[in-house]
Amino acid sequence: MLKSTYLVPSLFVALLFASPSSAQQLVRVGYSGTGVAKNLHKTIERAGIWKKRGLDVRLIYFTSGATMAQAMVGGDLDLADSDVPAMLNAVSVGALDGKLISVYINRFPFAFVVRNDIKTPEDLKGKQVAISRFGSSSDVTTRMLLRQFNLDPEKDVRIIQATGTTRVPAMIAGQLHGTLLGTYDVPIITDSGCCRVMVDMLELPIDYARFGQVVPTQLLKTKRDLLLKFAEGLIEGIYVFKTNKELALSVLRAEGVKGPEYSYPRVAAAMRERPIPETKGVQAVMDSVKTANSKITQAKDVMDGSLIEEIDRSGYMKKLYGR
Repeated sequence: MLKSTYLVPSLFVALLFASPSSAQQLVRVGYSGTGVAKNLHKTIERAGIWKKRGLDVRLIYFTSGATMAQAMVGGDLDLADSDVPAMLNAVSVGALDGKLISVYINRFPFAFVVRNDIKTPEDLKGKQVAISRFGSSSDVTTRMLLRQFNLDPEKDVRIIQATGTTRVPAMIAGQLHGTLLGTYDVPIITDSGCCRVMVDMLELPIDYARFGQVVPTQLLKTKRDLLLKFAEGLIEGIYVFKTNKELALSVLRAEGVKGPEYSYPRVAAAMRERPIPETKGVQAVMDSVKTANSKITQAKDVMDGSLIEEIDRSGYMKKLYGR
């Protein structure tokens, strides 16, 4: 059974003291944003994948990866899904003792959208560009993209914070000139006629560990069997999402995704059958979050692929995909 909730005090206290049935093991999973991670988990729920493994997965929504990282630092999460850069940023500065155990999207499932009057990156100078929160993945990715445009994020544009639900209306109203949107949100803004995609980042041949799970390092020792069940369920969920198009589209429509026929094939193609962390993509994240305060800067020190490797050795993935 999977439940999604907003992180408010009353619900959070109830969650912390909830007693799962003896047949199910409680797993508290944080996620941010309303796209890739949430829709994958909804598909897993609909397919009954957690239930058959005896897992009671509780999804907890955060407005940004930065706040999700704070919750894990506080001991309030078993796993963090979706915002790998924000989680590894916390690991990098020594705030969190955590490990990246899986990467199921090693690309950027985003598009950088701009108002129609922005014809070139140079036109962004002096304009407002929105992110979700300073220190979040959208912040890190936006700054990285602006540098690719030969723009200085600190001097050439005005970066402001705006939650995901407010960025699209603000773009349509002309209050913003550029922002990073998840692939699922692109049709909403392009259909409005106000804006266009300047860069579809899924098309960029750049390895970047964007979506996956980070866990407290201690959990790999104390609850390894639980994490193995979760990782195996994730792998099956990816398989279902990639191969059961009708179920996936049904979930996307139920979640209010507009024009899922545009986004589904892009996201499904980006999901990795063998979601093991790989050095190149993880190092790209570590390089992008590195600051003067970083204590850990090497990919090898923040990743642990042993769970996925163990499942792979069992032949489970080959059995799923018939190879």
